[in-house]
This record gives sequence, C-alpha cells and structure tokens, in this order.
Amino acid sequence: MREYNTEIISVGTEILLGHIVNTDARDISEMLSKIGINVKYHTVVGDNPERLRQCIETAKKRADIIITTGGLGPTCDDLTKFTLAEAFGVKLVMNEAEKKGLYDYIHPEMPFTENNLQQAMLPENCTVFHNTCGTAPGCAFEAQGKIVIMVPGPPKECNAMFALSAVPYLKSLSEEEIVSHSVRIFGIGESSVDQIFRDEMNVMENPTMAPYAKECDCFLQVTAKAGSRAEAEKMTGPVIEHIKERLGEYVYGIDVECIEEEVIKLLEQRKLTFSAAESCTGGEVAKRFTDIPGASSYFRGGVVTYTNEAKEKLLGIDAELLENYGAVSYPVAAEMAEKVRELLRTDLAVGITGLAGPDGDGVNEVGTVFVSLATENETFVRELHLGTGRSRSYIRRMSGNHAYDMMRRYLTGLKVI
Repeated sequence: MREYNTEIISVGTEILLGHIVNTDARDISEMLSKIGINVKYHTVVGDNPERLRQCIETAKKRADIIITTGGLGPTCDDLTKFTLAEAFGVKLVMNEAEKKGLYDYIHPEMPFTENNLQQAMLPENCTVFHNTCGTAPGCAFEAQGKIVIMVPGPPKECNAMFALSAVPYLKSLSEEEIVSHSVRIFGIGESSVDQIFRDEMNVMENPTMAPYAKECDCFLQVTAKAGSRAEAEKMTGPVIEHIKERLGEYVYGIDVECIEEEVIKLLEQRKLTFSAAESCTGGEVAKRFTDIPGASSYFRGGVVTYTNEAKEKLLGIDAELLENYGAVSYPVAAEMAEKVRELLRTDLAVGITGLAGPDGDGVNEVGTVFVSLATENETFVRELHLGTGRSRSYIRRMSGNHAYDMMRRYLTGLKVI
C-alpha cells in the first residue's frame, strides 16, 4: 500500500464546548495504525458550514485521506455531508435501500419525520457504509485525487462502522496485505522501551515497530506489508520473538487490550478462581475483570472495605493489627487477600490498600499502595510509591495493573515480587 497522509476532522460544537470527549479520533487512529495508515492531523470544528469548509480546504492540501466524524444525522446542524459534497463537487442522491432501512429502524419505535430522509442522501456512486448501531449511514468516495470517508459521531456507531466497513474499504485499495500485532508491556515505561529499540526502529522499513504509551502500560506495534497475509505474518514473527527475548518478563501478552485480558486466559488454562478485597481502588479491579465476557467462571466476587470498620466487619481483620500498623501497611494488605480468599473459597485472591489522594494519612505519602496476592501456600505483597503528583484515577488503575501483574507472574511461574 502506498504511504497515505490522513486527516481526521471531527465535527461537533459539543466537542469544542467540552460536553463530550473526542474519543472517535483516538479510536480511528488506533484502527488505522493497525493497517499501516498514518494519521498526520486531528482537527475539531463546530457545526458551522463555513468553518467546516475551511477545514476541508486545508485538509485537501495536506492529506490523501480525509475522514470526518459526526454531522450525518437528521437535524439542521448536521451539515457534514452537504458541505463535503459541495467542496468536492459531488452530487447527493437518495439511496433507496438506506431510506427503507431508516423507516424500518425508526417507525416501530416512534413517528417517522421527513427530516430523517436527509440521512439517506448520499454522494452519487459512493461506497455505502450501513449503520449497524443507529440510523445515519456513512460512506466513502474518491474525488479530486482524495479519498473521503464519512462516519457518524456517536462512538458506538463510529467504531462499529469504521471497523466493519471503513477498514476493509481502505485495505481494498492495495493488493498488499498488512499485518499488525501489538506486544503489550508492563513494568517498564515507553521511554525505556524506546531507548532499548531506538537504533533498530530508526532503520526498519518493513516490517516496522513503534512504541505507544497507554495510561499505565505501553506496547510495541509490529507491522509488515507483503503480497499475502501468510508472508506478512512470517515477517512479523521474528520481530515479535526478538522483542520478547529482549524484554522478557515485561511482555504480558500479544494482541490483548489489557493485562486483565491476559490473566483471564491464564486462569482459564489452569481452571482457577480468584477474589478481591479492595480499599483505595474502590472496586476497580473487580469492575475491570467483570467487563470481560466469561469472567464469572473465574471471579467469585469481591469486597470494597474502604474504612477500618469495613475491614474488621466484612473481612474479619483484627482491630489491633489495624491500630498497630495502620490500614495502609504490609500486614493489612496481606490479611485482606488471605481473608477474602477464605471467605469466598477461591484459589487466589488479591488485596489492595493505599492512598489515592489528595490527602495522606500522616504516615504515608499519597501514592503509597500495598498490593497483595494470596495463594494456597504463600502470600506476596508489593509496596508501591506511585508519586504524590499523580491523579486518583492513575493511582487506582496502576494499583490494579500491579495486582493483575502479580497474578500473571504467579500463573506463569515468574518471580512475583
């Protein structure tokens, strides 16, 4: 596939006002990176046809692919399609199949109003992207030497349409097959990963690898282009093995979205269960795990013991232990995991107690967290100092990552602490 410069134009005054977060551009960029298409620009513009027209003219000068999100609905401020059609000199025509689909989708629930029909007006001879999650269809067309793609703004609709329709459309533009794999990493930061592989990455052309940072972990994206998928896969294999060899125990999975996704695979392999006792994370460990389909087979339950009283009453932790060591301590973390494991009769259990801020406890600084893992024969505790300037959400998520990392290490025979 030739190298394309891509610009994403997100249309919506609500984004500029801060009423919603522009996750569409992020999600589309991530999907494009997996098929070897680089995004050079993100633009946000309000629901104003003149300003949108200016953005389109700018994008024409610097991008080969122009992707818009939002502004495809039935209301008077949904002007993306009409502005793009005018800018590229294409004619909008009624798509009869989408017109019928709109009526079938809307009519059973509510009256069908005439303004809904503008959603079925699409550029002549375009490739139609049917909306599987809503009403407004998207589309792709080529004009003036540019590829133009329009998708709806609501994230659920945008993501589904882009994955199901836009990605295959873009891949069809080339006879080459593109294969991309993400090597997920925890315990070492993006800057350290870059330092290790920088010289190699700077000279790689095909395949390539590039580091990306998430909030509490990072990954290396390995991408190859070839005449067939099998050939491209063959090219990525040695690179992935090289990364695993260099980073060793820091690599927690390939092509998984998060560390808990890898943990559920390991629990499934060994037919083990776990439970959780949480304090400063407020149930986030349990929430993250139960977001994964099939979690109920391995997660028996959890308790949020935010206060000392809750730790005593729900887990049976001795009041004297809490008084002598404080809630944020090694022995209390160990007891939390051991008690919830007994209570819910699981093979493994994790416990988390710490200070997410903004206040300390007079003994420990904000960001101090103790994370524990109890097994049938042993209990492990990690003491973390995550930084006094970190946000509560960062401390909570990072603490959860450490809990899952301890489980991963135990389940794979690595050193836990």
